[in-house]
Amino acid sequence: MKLREDAKWSMVIPTSMGIRISPEDGQPVQASNVFRMQVTSAESNVGTVASFLGEPVKILTNFVKGSPIAMMIKSNLASRFMAFEGPDVEQGGAWGYRHQFNIADSGYGNRGARVWNDRAGEVGLLLDAKDFDLDRILGEEGAKIVHMSGLIAALSPNTLQFCLDVAHKAKEYGAAVSFDLNYRASFWKGRKQELRDGFTEIARQCKILIGNEEDFQLALGLEGPEAGGKDIGDKIDGFKGMINTAHEKFPEVEVFATTLREVVNTNHHMWGAILWSDGEFYVAEPRDIGVLDRIGGGDSTVGGILYGLIKGWEPEKCLQFGWASGAMTTTYLTDYSMPADEEQIWAIWEGNARIKR
Repeated sequence: MKLREDAKWSMVIPTSMGIRISPEDGQPVQASNVFRMQVTSAESNVGTVASFLGEPVKILTNFVKGSPIAMMIKSNLASRFMAFEGPDVEQGGAWGYRHQFNIADSGYGNRGARVWNDRAGEVGLLLDAKDFDLDRILGEEGAKIVHMSGLIAALSPNTLQFCLDVAHKAKEYGAAVSFDLNYRASFWKGRKQELRDGFTEIARQCKILIGNEEDFQLALGLEGPEAGGKDIGDKIDGFKGMINTAHEKFPEVEVFATTLREVVNTNHHMWGAILWSDGEFYVAEPRDIGVLDRIGGGDSTVGGILYGLIKGWEPEKCLQFGWASGAMTTTYLTDYSMPADEEQIWAIWEGNARIKR
């Protein structure tokens, strides 16, 4: 894939930042009275693989003015080597705006993880292209890849328009638009046609399109394999057929990717991935991985693939690095990966868990 060579930013990522609250030691929420609080967003989680490996990444988001949570988020992004830009919005009193909260336990053994999204009144609902100098950020400075997801696009009619505006502007200035569909039924309730039309228009701007079997079918209305993740290795041909269908509908897309996950139990998954590039399929067959916390594994798979594209690697190498980046993140309590170097990720692909001294 040819990326803009004079770009200041390897990745520009629009998102709505928030906080995850989790019980300690894999306990369920209702049985806990001690919780860990951390910064998260699906989109920024993708960029952390690249930012920790030295690539310049910029986050576009809103903040609540004077909020200690906003200060925590800004400090966290800086600690992840990410630049950020966006307006500080007045809270507007006790019933005004705030950053999103995700309340999530990791699950354990035969008890699956559970996530409760609490996004009422989040400041990201106000995201608007006019609050960002996109001609400067995407034009004068430039981006190799602009990555966004269906989570931010589906938040509200306002954020859908924001993502459409960013996607159009990114394509105008020669950035490769990457879109992880991330279908969520609770976000789509009562808005199916509006969101399908909007997602389809974003996909038309893309060079990179990502999603699982459910995402492609429900967000874009394409035919594909049965959703659910059971006996996932036997469904690879179905995934390939779905991607071929997607390419017929979106011929300008140069890379399609999907993760393959089968949950044996909460701490033991079968993990795989598929990448399509220039008419060829590349498959990382599902393999056993140990899981401390599953959240963020898919985001980091995307992040690893995008890092490989930024580095100009061949498609198969991008897929392998993405697979290993995702597997690595499931060993973290954070929703994102913090690799020490490329070698640490490649060791996971190679199945080498020996100590390095």
